[in-house]
Amino acid sequence: MKKFLVMCIIVTATLSYAETSKSKDVSIKSDTDKLSYSIGIEIGTSLRPLKDEMNMDFFTKGIIDGLNNNEPLLTQEEMVNVKKTIIEKMKNKQISNQKEHGDKNLKLGKEYMSKNKTKKNVTTTSSGLQYSVIRMGEGKKPKSTDRVKVHYQGTLIDGTEFDSSYKRGEPAVFPLNGVISGWTEGLQLMPVGSKFQFVIPPNLAYGERGTGGTIGPNATLIFDVELLEIVNQ
Repeated sequence: MKKFLVMCIIVTATLSYAETSKSKDVSIKSDTDKLSYSIGIEIGTSLRPLKDEMNMDFFTKGIIDGLNNNEPLLTQEEMVNVKKTIIEKMKNKQISNQKEHGDKNLKLGKEYMSKNKTKKNVTTTSSGLQYSVIRMGEGKKPKSTDRVKVHYQGTLIDGTEFDSSYKRGEPAVFPLNGVISGWTEGLQLMPVGSKFQFVIPPNLAYGERGTGGTIGPNATLIFDVELLEIVNQ
């Protein structure tokens, strides 16, 4: 909490400076300037979620009163309670936004998979996984306990790419029972040398939470996967 308050003070001072110094030269001239600006960017970015909850006039007054040991306008209990209230409000807003985003993704994913399953070359398994064969290999099929080497590209249903071993220039190696269940199931259908496309519903992928900055809640994922090798030692 102390670190948070210190950051708030710095941000407020920066905002106040910006309002009163618009006509001044703010070009960066020294390492001190560079360091100061870099720290300001980091702190401002970290406090961005609170921007809409703050009245900068009272924020500045609170800093001045604290620095000068003036009599606070609020009791300690009132200050603690209002912080709890705002934190709870922001948490509920985040949950609401997450649910709204998830419901939208779920609807769009179901519509996509409903159309996709009507294609001639698409097979839907009992779990809901959809796959199509791009190239069928002649090697051995892996078991869930195997380690495999694959090349792959992952996209959302709108075509947004979120991962690609091709772009990294190196195949991925992993235990088949250590990845999302859509991959664990799907790769066991592939003989070595095959290339399949998987359309994976959210319950076989990252579910309601999503992952990273691109895969949102209840996102349906598309993977083009080449099974290069079973790499058990």
